[in-house]
Amino acid sequence: MIRAARRLGALLGAAAMLLALPGSAHADATAYAGTTAIGTHNAYDKSKYTYFAQALDSGASLLELDVYVDSLTKRWRVSHSNPLGNDNNCEHANTPSQLYSQSRDQDLGSCLDNIAAWNQLHPDHAPIVFKVEMKVGFNNNAGLGPDELDTLIASKLGSSVYKPSDLLGSTYSSLDAAAKANAWPARDSLKGKFLFELIPGTVEEANPFDHYWTDQEYGEHLRDLYAAGSISSAEAFPAVLGAANGDPRTSRYDASIRPWFVFFDGDAATYVNNGYDTSFYSTNHYILIMTDAASVSPAISSTAPTDAEVAARLSLLAGDHASLITSDWSTKSASVLSSVVTRG
Repeated sequence: MIRAARRLGALLGAAAMLLALPGSAHADATAYAGTTAIGTHNAYDKSKYTYFAQALDSGASLLELDVYVDSLTKRWRVSHSNPLGNDNNCEHANTPSQLYSQSRDQDLGSCLDNIAAWNQLHPDHAPIVFKVEMKVGFNNNAGLGPDELDTLIASKLGSSVYKPSDLLGSTYSSLDAAAKANAWPARDSLKGKFLFELIPGTVEEANPFDHYWTDQEYGEHLRDLYAAGSISSAEAFPAVLGAANGDPRTSRYDASIRPWFVFFDGDAATYVNNGYDTSFYSTNHYILIMTDAASVSPAISSTAPTDAEVAARLSLLAGDHASLITSDWSTKSASVLSSVVTRG
């Protein structure tokens, strides 16, 4: 009954919330983990945005990239289903003047070049999470492992990346300890910053011969870098993938890497429609990404909802402790996709 009443309240207050969005500066002053924002699924898809720079222009707080390691050519491919080629809206452009005009279907390095060039044009942009799905995982033996991904990101984006070591500072010995202490900076102090989230890929998960997935491999990478005094070289946060009731780290990882996961990523409807207690995530100041936000009951359009429906869904899932909600709402205006509210 309480949940139903809250949903009704969210629907009734949707239009009013949209009108109030320019006044969401109170959310900017809140620690990053205390806010809820909107992301775009598969933002590299040319059917969503002609150029990746337009995805960056969209105002969305999360943009997704699908990456294949091409072990034959030692390249990081960006594509939905082609592991040996690129199929995306990233351009061969590494300066601001080249954006929105160059040849597309480039590799991950060029996507990062586009981001760096766009960042020069918009140095005070709101923080953006890049959700990187490693479709087939890493291939460390081919020189396409966590170290090489860190090096690539660092070489392209430098200090514009908010890294695990930034959350740790000089005080905490694990990401879990830092998150529980709410060591996240205020949202407005993350202007001009990017964060990288890594998840296992669909091909990797379906491979019966692969039991060493992206999440575990990068979690061990963080653990080992910290032990070696080199945590500052890590550029990304691994995510626990899949909605679960309770702490999913306990059953998935050994005790040595559990403290290196503070990003969680799962289907919104699984969390919400099943009544999972998601307060665990906000209590511990973890980043919770709820995907396919449109499918939560009552379902709305996954591509073209009204502004009021987006506002109501954002309000609803903020109350369910999401940090970021994602869908295929690329047609919505920047004023809608840039919406930020206080997390429940």
